[in-house]
Amino acid sequence: MEMENKSEKCDKPRKKGGRPLSFDREAALERAMLVFWRYGYEAASLSELTSAMGITPPSLYAAFGDKEQLFLEAVERYSTKNCDALQCLFAEAPTARDAIERLLQSSAVENTCPSHPPGCLVVTAATNCSASAEHVQTAMTERRDNVETMIKTRIEQGVKEGELPPGTDPGTLASFYATVIQGMSTQARDTGDRDKLLAIAAAAMRAWPANK
Repeated sequence: MEMENKSEKCDKPRKKGGRPLSFDREAALERAMLVFWRYGYEAASLSELTSAMGITPPSLYAAFGDKEQLFLEAVERYSTKNCDALQCLFAEAPTARDAIERLLQSSAVENTCPSHPPGCLVVTAATNCSASAEHVQTAMTERRDNVETMIKTRIEQGVKEGELPPGTDPGTLASFYATVIQGMSTQARDTGDRDKLLAIAAAAMRAWPANK
């Protein structure tokens, strides 16, 4: 699951100028996102992408530039949705503990939702890439880091408000929960077992520092 800093990473991609497109660009981008989600960046072939998008290779290049730019724009679309969802979740949660617990539970549900491929696009779509895709992997790492930063900020707020012990290390705790979320994505790809992921989420919350 991929969620980020809204002001820096959630700007919607700008549409390119030039001749009007003969297809729905947003719908095509959504379908491309699902292909990358299912197969990964390098494994997704041009023929699979164009077939799913309902366009020809020249139309893909004209609208999106190339496969890499299409992928990054698809990830941007995915991340924007998740960023908004995470911000709403954190805003609605009354405590830091409740915020993290809701995040883990929603990750378990979303990672196993039958309406899209299992797991998190940002976690699984650019792993084990070749050296030529190194900068794509770097971009994905930055997005995962942004989610961890958002978690850390919410935990820091909890420390300031007295919800957590004064000696709590927000950075380490955020890294722990970010790692759990990434592991849940992998489990979802392997098994698709929602109950197992919810059990993992519950176990992870038992590591939450007690404020005695």
